[in-house]
Amino acid sequence: MADQATKKMGDWGLGAGELERILSEAAKHKGESLWQDAWRRLKANRTAWCSLCFLALFTSVAFLAPLLPLPSPVSLDLQIEPQPPVAPWSQFGRGGFSPEYWELSGLDQAMVRGRVAIFDDWQTAAWLGTDAKGRDILSRIVWGSRTSMLVALAAALCSLAIGVTYGALAGYLGGAVDNLMMRIVDVLYSIPFIFVVIFLITIVNEYRTELEDHYGINREVIFYLVIGAIYWLTMARVVRGQVLSLRHAEFIDAARQLGASTARIVFVHLVPNVLSIVIVYLTLTIPAVMLFEAFLSFLGLGIEPPKVSWGLLAVDGSEMVNPVRIYWWLVVFPAAAMGATLLALNLVGDGLRDALDPKLRGQS
Repeated sequence: MADQATKKMGDWGLGAGELERILSEAAKHKGESLWQDAWRRLKANRTAWCSLCFLALFTSVAFLAPLLPLPSPVSLDLQIEPQPPVAPWSQFGRGGFSPEYWELSGLDQAMVRGRVAIFDDWQTAAWLGTDAKGRDILSRIVWGSRTSMLVALAAALCSLAIGVTYGALAGYLGGAVDNLMMRIVDVLYSIPFIFVVIFLITIVNEYRTELEDHYGINREVIFYLVIGAIYWLTMARVVRGQVLSLRHAEFIDAARQLGASTARIVFVHLVPNVLSIVIVYLTLTIPAVMLFEAFLSFLGLGIEPPKVSWGLLAVDGSEMVNPVRIYWWLVVFPAAAMGATLLALNLVGDGLRDALDPKLRGQS
């Protein structure tokens, strides 16, 4: 065998040292999976990577809002007019924190107790100003982002669960079943969902006491579910189109010949192969959901006071815009926070689309 290897190297014009050098260089280059290559290319995209870091930081601040030394978003200090922003270096903080909140979850209550234990009654000054009721704008923006992100997450998970399952089954089964399932989607598309939301919220308002007492379902839960349930239709169409192109692939035929069930073929073989498209679409769905939530809250159909959302902040800002005087901080800062978040989400979605494109695999 050694003689044969030496003869081969001689045929190729390689000496023993040259072959060892080639093998050592080859060992330095490890293969990459699709996801590793996508992650590398996403980090190389500075715009998308910075947007992702911003979203991670903003989400962390929103989640830790009860632990931060911010004033309560519902603490009132009635005054004649809203107070303008103050620079942090001129007034960094003050005392007088009062733990006044709506009904918080157990985790949020624990974080509020931790906040009191760490900072006592110290709180930040009105760095972004206050509204006409003396409520801190910075605190309301941070707490409002929790609501908007929660709605977006609920819609994303609902779209993922319903849309991917429905679209994958329709695409794989094909024929009359696919035709029937997609006609149902067409019918649902024809329904003006704003009227559906108004109808459901009205029904919930009529029976909210019975729903909360007997089933533990409140108006906010219905609001989350309704928004999430109307955003799976496009996801189903996207997934169906991808599955139709894969249903006759060799690996699917092999799985079918080996006796794999329909559920196994769909969820083990097909769905993982369309996850890249699903992830990209989810990043583009979340901004649309956040805008829809803000619109409904602006109309009074969303989150109810004393809770706060970006839609309610828009309502407060619009009420204070008049020809006599414009309290600009009530409009600019909430709009800047929402605009920056939506822009970052869209940039991340654009970066993920490029990173997960198989045609660009192996490129920096």
